[in-house]
Amino acid sequence: MGSRIKDNPEATFEVYLEVTHPGTTGSDPEVRRRFPEDYIDQETLQTVPKFCFPFSVDSLSVSQVGQNFTFVLTDIESKQRFGFCRLSSGAHSCYCILSYLPWFEVFYKLLNILADYTIKGQESQWRELLESLHTLPIPDPGVPVHLSVHSYFTVPDTRELPSIPENRNLTEYFVAVDVNNMLHLYASMLYERRILICCSKLSTLTACVHGSAAMMYPMYWQHVYIPVLPQHLIDYCCAPMPYLIGVHSSLMEKVRGMALDDVVVLNVDTNTLETPFDDLQSLPNDVVSSLKNRLKKVSTTTGDGVARAFLKTQAALFGCYRNALQIQPGEPITFSEEVFVTHRSSAMRQFLQNAIQLQLFKQFIDGRLDLLNAGEGFSDVFEDEINMGEYAGSDKNYHQWLFTVKKGGGAIFNTVRTKANPAMKTVYKFVKQPEFFGACILQGVGNVRCSIGIKGPNVCQENIPHTGTPPPPACTIDTRQEGSMASCCLCQILTLTSA
Repeated sequence: MGSRIKDNPEATFEVYLEVTHPGTTGSDPEVRRRFPEDYIDQETLQTVPKFCFPFSVDSLSVSQVGQNFTFVLTDIESKQRFGFCRLSSGAHSCYCILSYLPWFEVFYKLLNILADYTIKGQESQWRELLESLHTLPIPDPGVPVHLSVHSYFTVPDTRELPSIPENRNLTEYFVAVDVNNMLHLYASMLYERRILICCSKLSTLTACVHGSAAMMYPMYWQHVYIPVLPQHLIDYCCAPMPYLIGVHSSLMEKVRGMALDDVVVLNVDTNTLETPFDDLQSLPNDVVSSLKNRLKKVSTTTGDGVARAFLKTQAALFGCYRNALQIQPGEPITFSEEVFVTHRSSAMRQFLQNAIQLQLFKQFIDGRLDLLNAGEGFSDVFEDEINMGEYAGSDKNYHQWLFTVKKGGGAIFNTVRTKANPAMKTVYKFVKQPEFFGACILQGVGNVRCSIGIKGPNVCQENIPHTGTPPPPACTIDTRQEGSMASCCLCQILTLTSA
């Protein structure tokens, strides 16, 4: 569904590097030590050191020492590898772990331990920790892990909403940026603008980039994504396509001297946002007001209130996409952009007409269709939010998709997918292009009986066996419990039977 996170990586981390910088202009950082020692990916070994010192060497200072930050490298499959870093020794030394796992808090903690071992010369403890971590089979979310006497962590569950203060990125983002600027940045991301975030503190800089991107859930930023920009890539700021880039304040003078047309700039240090667009004003007023009120109410509280406020907003904007699902006997399930736009109120139509052009939207819908047509269901916190009933839209349309669709002998695995507009390379020029955040897809199933009036994430527990006589096409709905319908009432959506 457009996620840039790699499924089932081979190891907890790819490589650990200790990189040093001489601190003189024109000199390059060098890898001092690596683990595993036989790691030989030369491209990575040459690239990572440049990301470890993403600022002007003239700005090297003690104030950067001990800071944790994270850069991102994109592999050939467009999946993200996270470079978790810790600066030490007057910002002349950087410890880095490269991993496909978005375990920010875990790797930051381990980096602090590894840095301490290195400073104290505790070589055996250093090696034991890295060997234990590298050979560790990736555990399930919530599982406690003991690597050594000093290193213990619980595997994070990335399926849950980020919470404050447990999630470091969201916590720093919410503390550093006021509500009004968060709203403007959110709107700019919905319209897939070119966005620069600058800050003098690396930890806060990358936290704001990662934190703001996480508020797009269940969508994922599909364009250029550089949480912290190394100096040698500064020309990316002139890229003609949408981007989300973090820039250390020491490089902003050079960036300001470049041709920056139609770029949104958030300065975290001064808490100011510059934008040539009226993106926030272009969003539905009632939706923006509700989001603003929710954020103000949770400003002094802990928990997932901030993330849930954005989740509710996305549900309000895009929660009825299931009404545009097209189901025909013997055909793949498809999505009708026309139906999706026209079934909404007039106040939403212009917004949605632009939203359906966005790559974020295309990727989301394609992902849902892939799962449905492959016979798989899906359940997540976004679907749960939609199923509360508040955003369900037309009950008539909603219930229509619960009817059984009898399929012929052929399986409907080949999805008819929506395609992104070729003009997406310059989509940032559009005036109204909010992102599309999908909702729960409630589908009818080929010869499946499903009861839905049950609370909980797994409403339909019973698999329908493939016996000689299929059950009658029926779907029982307890409307009294409709608000509790969970997304897996997709009910093993595409149970395949022969005609």
